[in-house]
Amino acid sequence: MQVARGVTGRAGRRPATSAAELERHALLIFEERGFDATTVDDIAAAAGIGRRTFFRYYASKNDVAWGDFDGHLETMRAALAAVPADVPAPAALRRAILDFNTYPAAEAAWHRRRMALILRTPALQAHSTLRYAAWRAVVAEFVAARTGRQPGALEPRAVAWAFLGVAVAGYEEWLAQPDAELTPILDRALRLLVDGLETAG
Repeated sequence: MQVARGVTGRAGRRPATSAAELERHALLIFEERGFDATTVDDIAAAAGIGRRTFFRYYASKNDVAWGDFDGHLETMRAALAAVPADVPAPAALRRAILDFNTYPAAEAAWHRRRMALILRTPALQAHSTLRYAAWRAVVAEFVAARTGRQPGALEPRAVAWAFLGVAVAGYEEWLAQPDAELTPILDRALRLLVDGLETAG
């Protein structure tokens, strides 16, 4: 299989020097062998690094599947905090979520690999639940600040769940269409929710 040649270590190959490179090695080997059958040692060997070096980048193979999710989440939190007060909350969330999920064209194939792994791997679902909760917390904090409620109140939590739901639906649609672009599909899904919320006042 061609992927195997891309991830098998060989003498003289330059080792991974960044988290992004390590993620790519991991995604390829997950694709080749399956997530459950792949160990941290397998990923480290494919990247030409030691086990200890792997753990300088990521705490587990679950984390490498998600990449720099926490960094992107902080960027989204800062973007929402900077939204002018006269911009409706649903529109602000739509824009922030689209930005959160926008990647350079050169990264599209890798992002598709990552999301297929995250959404279709049963062993990752428990870890994904934690990531989704962190994402929802950012949305709920923004809604709470706009409405004068606590982040744990019903309304902020409901809005956060709703936006997560349509975002995941958009990703599932994207994965079902191998040649499609993510942004138009995700935008369409988000508009279904945003237009409804704005109409409802």
